[in-house]
Amino acid sequence: MGTRTDFDQLVERLETVFDDAVVSGTDDELFACGYLRGHFDLVVAQLEMAGETQPERIMPALREAVHKTRHELSPADQTHINNVLDKLALKATNGDAA
Repeated sequence: MGTRTDFDQLVERLETVFDDAVVSGTDDELFACGYLRGHFDLVVAQLEMAGETQPERIMPALREAVHKTRHELSPADQTHINNVLDKLALKATNGDAA
């Protein structure tokens, strides 16, 4: 679907995978990018206060708010929060390789 300027250019290309894990990662990708950056800024302010604004509803509401916080983690921090949610679903389907 799209727009609202393609949901603010897919929220600035998924905030550039959390600012490149605060300039180049690890320490378990900076504890999985600030635990997925506050569940991606509270799923982009609850999909901009439910106007829902599309781009395909930001990775199904950030994989259902990290599967309702998978009981506050481990098994190696849910495998580093599923490898930063598969590098934010390959930067939301190839808006550059992640």
